[in-house]
Amino acid sequence: MTATRIGFGLLGAGLIAPFHARALRNCATARLVAVSDVNAERMAKLAADFGCGSYATLEEMLKNPEVQVINILTPNHLHFEAVPKAAQAGRHILVEKPPAMSLEEMEGMEAACRSAGVKIGVVLQCRMRKPIQAMREAIRQGRFGRLLHADTTMKWYRSTEYYQMDAWRMSRRSGAGVTIQQAFHYLDLLLYLMGPAKSVHARMNNLAHPKVELEDTLLAFLDYQNGAQGVVQASTALWPGTDLRVEVNGENGTAIMVGERMDTWKFKEERPEDAEIRTYGSAAVGTGASGPADLGFRDHQLVIEDMVESIQTGRDPLITLASVRPTLETALAMYLSAKKQAPVTLPLGDAEVW
Repeated sequence: MTATRIGFGLLGAGLIAPFHARALRNCATARLVAVSDVNAERMAKLAADFGCGSYATLEEMLKNPEVQVINILTPNHLHFEAVPKAAQAGRHILVEKPPAMSLEEMEGMEAACRSAGVKIGVVLQCRMRKPIQAMREAIRQGRFGRLLHADTTMKWYRSTEYYQMDAWRMSRRSGAGVTIQQAFHYLDLLLYLMGPAKSVHARMNNLAHPKVELEDTLLAFLDYQNGAQGVVQASTALWPGTDLRVEVNGENGTAIMVGERMDTWKFKEERPEDAEIRTYGSAAVGTGASGPADLGFRDHQLVIEDMVESIQTGRDPLITLASVRPTLETALAMYLSAKKQAPVTLPLGDAEVW
């Protein structure tokens, strides 16, 4: 007898929603029950495309007992207001990145879910990639020796029309700058691998989108608590867009992921498993370099399947709010550093960022 699949509801039918819907359609343990969006036309199209119900408001969707998990896919600055509503209704939650726009909002989310006894996970699906997991395990095993450098390069392209398609995409306070929006994934990977940063020094510019009042380019220097250093380069101004790069260098080895594939995996001491690790990933899988819809959904599916397993077993999701706090804090510190034109030491404290 096949186990009942967990029902999911999507709050938001915008650009990222079809990827969640495709992932759910491909899951053996989950199913898409409904979608809700303030844009009735957009909501109706997604509901028709994926054969699910639709509701004009979150409150209406929460009345459907078949919706057991809410995926919050609204504009970034609206994530916080949806979490307590879903939690108080007894629904588990997956929230898109960035989970919140301040540390105070993140703490409020945690408190609401803890009080309601529901689970909350963050959609930072790039953590699930096999090259990243291999790097993390090699760090755990000490294969790199002393860690020296960890960097990410994201030289992407987004048109002005991309920013103008929704009002929030033109507002830094709404979470639309390259630092808090696109680069958040890859900053998160650095901290997931290396541990927290102790200081940042960032510079932000708008190189190619003069009609939009936010940064489309970030250059930041990181000092990690473990003694290593690194650089974050991120832009949506660089046509036609080239694939992202995450690199870890130690005294005994170097590992580089390009896109979602392992590009370089070299250590002074070779191991039998290294040949297979070098085959991880595929250059054919889109990772967003040339356009916002140039993505696969497999990583999203893994996040969803993990949430289902966490519900069924009672454990925490793999990507908890607490695990993402260093990423949000470091991104906010980058904004503060650019604003002050000076390095910023972590923890951030209660400094005014926006």
